[in-house]
Amino acid sequence: MAIFELRTYTFFVATRGEGFEYYKSTVWPVVQKYEANLVGYFLGDIGALNELVHIWKFKDDNDRRAFWGKVQTDQEFLAVAKDLRGYIQKQENKLLLEAPWGPHP
Repeated sequence: MAIFELRTYTFFVATRGEGFEYYKSTVWPVVQKYEANLVGYFLGDIGALNELVHIWKFKDDNDRRAFWGKVQTDQEFLAVAKDLRGYIQKQENKLLLEAPWGPHP
């Protein structure tokens, strides 16, 4: 059964625009090579406007752990992630399982 990881980055309100631009111009080009597991990126339209949400899909937990293990050894990713931290107030991760009904990505 597939699992999904919902990752929410809450940016500091004062640097939200600059942080989103940094992600788009600098982080995304590095992360893009991993997009086979990416369901999508989303920005809040009402409510928490300073949140960047992304959803990742994995075959199972072993696949998820292997994926993030690979990302965490990517020196290019580690360099841009280090600079990204200055824009992020908090990060939340949730693991989700597909419901046994309805459409699935």
